[in-house]
Amino acid sequence: MSMMKAYKGKVTLPLLAGVVCALAFLVLLYNERLSFLSSSSLIRLTTCARRGHATDGRKAEKEEIEEKDKLEYDADICDITEGKWVYNRSIEPLYSDESCPYVDRQVACVRNGRPDSDYRYWHWQPDECFLPRFDPKKALRKLKGKRLLFVGDSLQRGQWQSFVCLVESIIPDSQKTMKPGRVHTVFSEYNATIEFYWAPYLVESNSDKKIVGDPRKRIMKVDSVARHAKHWLDADILVFNTYVWWMTGLKIKSLWGSFANGEEGSEELDAPVAYRLALKTWANWVDSTIDPNKTRLFFTTLSPTHMRPKEWNNKDGIKCFNETKPVKKRGHWGSGSDKRIMKAVDDVIGKMKVPVTVLNVTQLSEYRVDAHTKIYTEAGGKLLTDEQKADPLHHADCIHWCVPGLPDTWNQIFLSNL
Repeated sequence: MSMMKAYKGKVTLPLLAGVVCALAFLVLLYNERLSFLSSSSLIRLTTCARRGHATDGRKAEKEEIEEKDKLEYDADICDITEGKWVYNRSIEPLYSDESCPYVDRQVACVRNGRPDSDYRYWHWQPDECFLPRFDPKKALRKLKGKRLLFVGDSLQRGQWQSFVCLVESIIPDSQKTMKPGRVHTVFSEYNATIEFYWAPYLVESNSDKKIVGDPRKRIMKVDSVARHAKHWLDADILVFNTYVWWMTGLKIKSLWGSFANGEEGSEELDAPVAYRLALKTWANWVDSTIDPNKTRLFFTTLSPTHMRPKEWNNKDGIKCFNETKPVKKRGHWGSGSDKRIMKAVDDVIGKMKVPVTVLNVTQLSEYRVDAHTKIYTEAGGKLLTDEQKADPLHHADCIHWCVPGLPDTWNQIFLSNL
């Protein structure tokens, strides 16, 4: 105050703006502490008015950060969930389901006759940073001499296929092999392996080897991952996910102890309750088994489904059928993403001793009603017939994603976190 009193001249607007910015900076230092000051906070400070431009301060605060001024994505300073999808036809996908031989027919939309291609040209643009394009050479350098293992359900298999296709094109044919398996599939290149392991619940279930089609007959052993986990040992990088198999709308038949008693020994639990128990079992295995100095762990959050077009204001729509553009409404969140499951992931992983990097793909995926396989897929191992395609209400797949497509963005985020 004495300094302000000692100055008897006229307090100009630019000077006042400078003082305000300085005070704001000091408050920020006090509240966040210098050692934890994020560059995202520093970016936001640039919206303060400069001297001589004080009258533009309010306007500048509302302007978006210029793309050229954004920092490269860093999970510690940039919220990947805040952003928008930007259409850019000039950036070609790194592969197609026709050029990459490892894309399953279930998600090979172009091969299956999907006529539109715009869904492949939308790029995720975070608000406060830029997400670098997937670099196959960089990915292979990071994987040199390592074993990367994706573990989970068919959505995780889609992410694995995407990753393999993103890197395989730069590997000579003589230096890559694919060893398929019902449960465990291994893609090998000259100095690394990129693998997928089928475990739709992560914990053991009676659908681990032969899928039980009727959800009412599925049983899971919520207290054990041992049968699966022996295949996860010695991996250098593990990427887990589990969600869609839990969301049948039915209670989950959950079992403790042996499978010998079958249904008689099981108890029906609400899906979020059973999910939390299973995730705790997985977390306990990780904490008691994994050496964080040797193994990196990731967990991909839930992949949304899009069954109710009224939720994105398409009252005449049929599930995700005929959707050609992402939802524009910021923060759109539909019934296909269960927040109770998101909270369970946050709670359980937040208490683990071994660090797990969460790949939060849910919000950005919520917008992508256009990117599902729809009727350009298979059912029961066979492509949909013309009759089935003419009935999208019953046959359009609004769970899985076309490859190439949205899973490529998930892998951009994953690679940026490696």
